[in-house]
Amino acid sequence: MPKPPGIAHVVAACALTVMTAPAIATQDIRAVQAASELPSGEYRVDPSHTTVVFRVDHLGFSIYTAQFTEIDIVVQLDPAEAEVAVLSVTIPVRSLHLPSPPEGFRDTLLGTDWFDAETYPDMQFVSTGIEMTGETTANIHGDLTLHGITQPVTLSARYNGGWVGHIYDPNARIGFSATAEISRTAFGMGFGTPSGEMPGVADTVQITVETELVGPAWSPAESE
Repeated sequence: MPKPPGIAHVVAACALTVMTAPAIATQDIRAVQAASELPSGEYRVDPSHTTVVFRVDHLGFSIYTAQFTEIDIVVQLDPAEAEVAVLSVTIPVRSLHLPSPPEGFRDTLLGTDWFDAETYPDMQFVSTGIEMTGETTANIHGDLTLHGITQPVTLSARYNGGWVGHIYDPNARIGFSATAEISRTAFGMGFGTPSGEMPGVADTVQITVETELVGPAWSPAESE
């Protein structure tokens, strides 16, 4: 029995969409990979495509990994002059997420011996200068305020690509990866560090950020 014309038309339309959408997306992405082609303006974090992970040596036996699940990133960006961009990052300490924590362990880390989230609810990084180290890499120098103490920290960042917008994503979008290392004792969080022959939790903390930022609205006419 032949399919009713209405169903056939729907199936054909769906098939056409599936076949052409990847080609359209690929074409647009290739056209705007260069950061200099992106629009100037404010770019804000896309929380669905952002992670902040930290790693620290535990007793010399393993690298303990955890993350913060809430992060606010704002970048004032002129892609033609990336070195004058201004970056601000704020992370609520209570968004700490631990993999399979023992009972009460998260509360311990948020307590006075560690993050002291009651007294210092947020950590913040504000850029003070950007040093381009390659076509798509840079050192982002700035001040990190953590546990009530502000110290200079440098993020090693890489621009992964972006686009001015797309029919399915009608804003400019850029992606970055960044890493940094900090000394937790420099921020007054020295509890449990190794002492003499006694192992402990290392002083050095490795931080990894993967993020996408959403910028000015896209106008199809601008891409023609």
